[in-house]
Amino acid sequence: MFKKILIANRGEIALRIIRTCREMGINTVAIYSTADRDSLHVRFADEAICIGPPPATESYLNMPKIMTAVEITNADALHPGYGFLAENAEFAEICRDYGIKFIGPTPEMIQKMGDKATAKETMQKAGVPVIPGSKGVVKSLKQAKSIAEEIGYPIILKATAGGGGKGMRIVHSADQLEDQWNIAQQEAQAAFGNSGLYIEKYIEQPRHVEIQIAGDQYGNVIHLSERDCTIQRRHQKLLEESPSPILTKKLRKQMGEAAVKAGKAIGYESLGTVEFLLDKDGNFYFMEMNTRIQVEHPVTEELLNLDLIKEQILIAAGQQIKGKDRLPPPKMHVIECRINAEDPANDFRPSPGKIEAFHSPKGHGIRVDTHAYAGYVIPPYYDSLIAKLIAKAESREACIRKMLRALDEFIVEGVKTTIPFHKKLLQDPNFIKGQYDTSFIDNFDLKSLAEGE
Repeated sequence: MFKKILIANRGEIALRIIRTCREMGINTVAIYSTADRDSLHVRFADEAICIGPPPATESYLNMPKIMTAVEITNADALHPGYGFLAENAEFAEICRDYGIKFIGPTPEMIQKMGDKATAKETMQKAGVPVIPGSKGVVKSLKQAKSIAEEIGYPIILKATAGGGGKGMRIVHSADQLEDQWNIAQQEAQAAFGNSGLYIEKYIEQPRHVEIQIAGDQYGNVIHLSERDCTIQRRHQKLLEESPSPILTKKLRKQMGEAAVKAGKAIGYESLGTVEFLLDKDGNFYFMEMNTRIQVEHPVTEELLNLDLIKEQILIAAGQQIKGKDRLPPPKMHVIECRINAEDPANDFRPSPGKIEAFHSPKGHGIRVDTHAYAGYVIPPYYDSLIAKLIAKAESREACIRKMLRALDEFIVEGVKTTIPFHKKLLQDPNFIKGQYDTSFIDNFDLKSLAEGE
C-alpha cells in the first residue's frame, strides 16, 4: 500500500480524498495556489506545498511544479481528483516515468477515451451502441455538409478534445451549418488548443444516464449501477440521482452490460464512468467515457454503501476487484444537489466572494461534502462548486422531501448560491413525476428566483 499520496487538486474533492487516506493510514500532501491558502484541504492534509499564484495555468495545471512537490515530499502516489489534470494522458505518463503511481487508468487508456472520435470508433468495434455520425474528425465544412445530409438534421457539432459544453453546437438546418461550424471551431481552439470537430445526430428530448464502472489490473470489469444526470444547464450537471426514474430492469441490465463491454474493450483499470444518451423510445447510445472519479460519485457511494475513493486506491495498489455487478438495493433512493456559488436568477452567473455565514444541514440520511466555511473567500479563478448536498431515503418521494428539508437548513450568506434553484426544481410537478429531459432547465422560470419576487 502507498505510504504518501499527493493530491493534485483543490477544494472539496481534495478534502474528500484526504479523509479516505487518513482512514486507510496513508499520509497526504496537499498542493495549493496562493488563492487557496485558507482552504480546508490545506489545513487537514499532513503536508501542504504552495505551487504558485491563483491562475490554474501557473498552479494546478503546472506539471513541473506539481512533480517538484512530489519530489520534495517523497510521495509515492498521486491522486488527480477530477478536472485539472485528471484526464491528461501526458501527466499520467510523466508520473509513470518518475515512478509515481497515478491513481487512475494508464496514459494509453486516457488517450484512447479522451479523444471522443477515437472513443466512438473503439466503442463501435466493441459492439456498444453509438450515435450515428462522422467516423472521426471532420476535415472540412464541405465534408460536414455531406455527413449532415446523410444522417439528417438536427445534428450536433462537438469538439473532439472537448468537455463541459465547450465547442458544442446544435444545428437544426442546412442554412445554419456554416455559422455554427465556425463558432464551434473557434470555441474548441480557444478552450482546448484543438479546433477538431466531429458530428453526431442530435438526439431530441434525451435523458443523460451514466454507468459507474470499476476495472482492475487483471482484466476484471464490473459496473456499480447508474446515475441519472439529466438535469443540466449548458451541458453542465446540476442534480444527479439514482436509481434513474426512467430505467426499467431490462434497460438497466442492458446499459450495465454495455458499460462493462466498453471497459473490457480497452482493458480498463481504475474507476470510470460510461455516459449514455437515452432517447424517448428507450434506445441508448454511448456518448463518452470519463476516465476519472466523477463529481457525483457520492450518489453511488450512498446508494451502495461503498467508498469509491478507497476502491480507486486499492485498485491502483494492485488489489483485485471482489464481487459482481451491483444493482440499486430495494427501498433506496439518492439525490445530489450541486451547491454552486452562482446566481441562478441571472443565468447562473458566478458569485465569488466572502462567505459571511455558513451552516450545513444535518440529520439522518444527509451528507454534505464541502471545503467551505464562514469567513472562507470563494476565489474567482476556479469552478464555482462549494458543496454537494446528498440525501438518501427509502423512496424517491421521501428523498425529495428530505432534500427539501435539508435545503431549507442550508445557510450560505455573502454570496449567491444555487440553493433557491434546487428548492424550486424539487417542487416542480414534472420533476416530481420524473418527466424531464436535458432541455428541462431551458424552459425553467429562473427570473422568479430573484430577490423580492
